Amino acid sequence: MRWRGIDAAISEAIHLPRAEIVDLIDEFEHLVFLGCDQSGPLFALDVSTHEDDALQSCLSGREFIDLRDVAWRLDAQDAAQLAYARGLVFWNRHHRYCGLCGSPTRSEYGGHMRRCTDSSCARMHFPRTDPAVIMLIEDRSSPDRPRCLLARNSRFPNRMMSTLAGFVDPLESLEETVARESFEECGIRVDRIEYQASQPWPFPSSIMLGFRARALNLDIVVDGAEIDEAHWFEAGQLREFGEWGDGGDYYCLPRRDSIARYLVDSWMQQVPGI
Repeated sequence: MRWRGIDAAISEAIHLPRAEIVDLIDEFEHLVFLGCDQSGPLFALDVSTHEDDALQSCLSGREFIDLRDVAWRLDAQDAAQLAYARGLVFWNRHHRYCGLCGSPTRSEYGGHMRRCTDSSCARMHFPRTDPAVIMLIEDRSSPDRPRCLLARNSRFPNRMMSTLAGFVDPLESLEETVARESFEECGIRVDRIEYQASQPWPFPSSIMLGFRARALNLDIVVDGAEIDEAHWFEAGQLREFGEWGDGGDYYCLPRRDSIARYLVDSWMQQVPGI
């Protein structure tokens, strides 16, 4: 058996053989099975409640680092496996009690299901994914000078501009969510809503569903709560943006491993860079 981790210095996912952490295994409930690769079974162990000092013998000079900060530097397979591990561990950690009767739950099927321990209930609980839409809104009122809308969420770094996004409400279609979020966040009404791509996003447990939409009005009115600023940009302007994390002093694009960046890049490839 092997265990997932990250080498922060060179941003590689690492494997820890079972023998190196055997003393830790019995201390933690949140052990999840990730599957098998060419070397055998692969597991993830949640040590988030453990003191780092007690783990130093296992780390061998390495350190823990947030996956969000390094995922863009990992190869696709490592990033996907670590994201999968993070999602399953998070779900197990936050579903220790039955949502129906309040009794403790226990992990089954390698952490892919939790069962209520009250025999009169015995409800089965499964991992959940929260759908969210993310959309690039374009202005085609001047065909030779197309623009797209980018905004800075209040939680973003100071320089980063990105596409709008929001969670799907109950009994709401994805297209309705795109239209609602566009209007709520920036006062923009849209039509011609077209699906583009999707991306799992384990921060903590979402799937981002990407769209492109056409703006019906151009006056931006930010909500003042989630969105701090928003502007229309031509492709040529976007090509002058910096990269996420580069330490520059001008606007920067979203990180390269995000669907927001995919939406922006694919749009720039299809319009003239005037």
